[in-house]
Amino acid sequence: MIVKSEKEIEMLRISGQILARVLKRVAREVKSGVKASILDDLAEREIKKAGALPSFKNHRENKGTPYPSSLCVSINDEVVHGIPGEKIFKNGDVVSLDLGVKYKGFFTDSAVTVLCGSDDSDGRSNRLISVCRKALDVAIKECRAGVHAGDLGHAVESFVESSGFKVFRELVGHGVGRAVHEPPSIPNWGIPGTDEKLEEGMVLAIEPMISEGETKLVLDKDRWTLKTKDGSRAAHFEHTVMVKKDGCEVLTK
Repeated sequence: MIVKSEKEIEMLRISGQILARVLKRVAREVKSGVKASILDDLAEREIKKAGALPSFKNHRENKGTPYPSSLCVSINDEVVHGIPGEKIFKNGDVVSLDLGVKYKGFFTDSAVTVLCGSDDSDGRSNRLISVCRKALDVAIKECRAGVHAGDLGHAVESFVESSGFKVFRELVGHGVGRAVHEPPSIPNWGIPGTDEKLEEGMVLAIEPMISEGETKLVLDKDRWTLKTKDGSRAAHFEHTVMVKKDGCEVLTK
């Protein structure tokens, strides 16, 4: 458990607002025929213009290969950590954008999923995106001092499964603030009253990740991109929040 001071929270608020502005700007550029690398360049440029740094670029997990980009771009069956590279958006693509910002040593994290164009004849793409967005709202509504991580996870999974989708059990939210990832883990499933008890001043990255089909994952040869094994499409939403006595403050809104 890591509780932040008021001074640290102020820095995280600034970091979160920079992130919110940049991610909103980047999401508007998801259009058919656009290269994902263009959005990556835009994100890095706008973050640096605001006096911050992209926190994902060159980040390593367990001393592995450094992540090469500022923005994660995951399309359709790519769940998380997609490398922008030479990907080109097509009409009908489900596109998840995950971005991190470091401002004066303070890290925030946020993600959104959008539909490229309007090609959604059966409405399932928009429903996948909508359910994932609402699942994040469900978790945020549940988040306050005194509840447990298991309460948040139970609320998310119950909502997602009742809506006809599934959560990924291998992927979790996490603490954030002085590093890209901090304790505790915030799963999108759980048993009420179990796991970490939340305390006022904790800062968390809450991030439902859901699938329209099965949830088994495979790692791409790039050593970063995680995909669904059966090719099912996925969605991902995330906010950085600060736990309060009677709720939580969304720092990346």
